[in-house]
Amino acid sequence: CDLATVKEGLRIQGQGRLCFFGPPGTGKTAFGRHLAEVLDRPLLIKRASDLQSMWVGQTEKNMAKMFEEARAENAVLLLDEADSFLQDRKGAQRSWEISQVNEMLTQMEAFEGIFIASTNLMDSLDAAALRRFDLKIHFDYLKPDQAWVMFQDAARKLGFEADEATRSALARLKLLTPGDFANVVRQSRLRVIATSAELLGRLGAECEAKPEGRRKSVGF
Repeated sequence: CDLATVKEGLRIQGQGRLCFFGPPGTGKTAFGRHLAEVLDRPLLIKRASDLQSMWVGQTEKNMAKMFEEARAENAVLLLDEADSFLQDRKGAQRSWEISQVNEMLTQMEAFEGIFIASTNLMDSLDAAALRRFDLKIHFDYLKPDQAWVMFQDAARKLGFEADEATRSALARLKLLTPGDFANVVRQSRLRVIATSAELLGRLGAECEAKPEGRRKSVGF
């Protein structure tokens, strides 16, 4: 998906319903922030914990209030952990699980602004929810060339030049995300990173800490 084309379409139309899906740290929320900035609109971010309530019916009211707030502020609305409210109703065991999905779908349909739903669990979304999104955009792990660009940028932030000799080893890290680079740069405030080899090692540790990385490390 050409994200520059998406930005231009949103700028011209002024509305759209987008689903950003993919592993954690791949830039879904960051791109939502970027969209709000380039469109010169405020950004309203909500998470599942902001909407969920122990009282029957209150979660649905919180959903309606969220969309009304975005409408009043002409804000880009980004709902993180959207799968909490858009789960497949076929697996629902309680009536309120269905009513919450129904309310979210109704509010999405009526909203004429820019709505972004972000999720790590695309496979769990209700089929009716998927039909309501204009675009479903996959944010995946970094490709080798993308990782190298970010590696060079991280090295500059840390005060040294990236060593070209580390590039091939970096390409073998298949689970890298922009979030990993951000984490490692933050870590450097507590544990200094002074060389490309150290930066590469920290990134490798981030990959190994992920569930996919742990499975690979034991041979599965």
